Amino acid sequence: MDAFAARGYNNASLAEIADRVGLTQAGVLHYFRSKSLLLTSVLELRDETDIEQLGTERPHGLEFLRHLVDTARRNAEREGIVRLYAVLSAESVTDDHPAQVYFRDRYAGLRAFVTDAVTEACGLDASDIRARTAANAVIAVMDGLQVQWLLEPGAVDMTASTGLVIDSILAGLRR
Repeated sequence: MDAFAARGYNNASLAEIADRVGLTQAGVLHYFRSKSLLLTSVLELRDETDIEQLGTERPHGLEFLRHLVDTARRNAEREGIVRLYAVLSAESVTDDHPAQVYFRDRYAGLRAFVTDAVTEACGLDASDIRARTAANAVIAVMDGLQVQWLLEPGAVDMTASTGLVIDSILAGLRR
């Protein structure tokens, strides 16, 4: 996780990763057949950790949107995971990046969850395009805040900013 977060996928070497975990390169490849499989496994571990925080059932509506604010709060305490996500999500837009499908699917799923939550929280019709537009905005704000926070942690309150944006969007849609 640290190697990918610090150097990105292309610049993190298997030799460095093996050294960090006390294995040889062959040892790493014994557990993960390729560097790209190692990368996707690291990303899946990150997601599993976040899902465990939710408990047995994902919240819905306003409760899910509050969960996003809580996620921003937790992220402010785990710089390595935030850096990993920021670096790899940006890097994944390049041709043939091994995490491109992962991030495309992750964003599609997240957009669906946030769209459903906004629809429910505001009492919108399921076909109202404003809920999907709001979901795109919430996700973009959260990702952008992470980059700003990584560059200057003292200048960015991810929790307060995420909460303000969600509250503002909900107020605008409820009018």
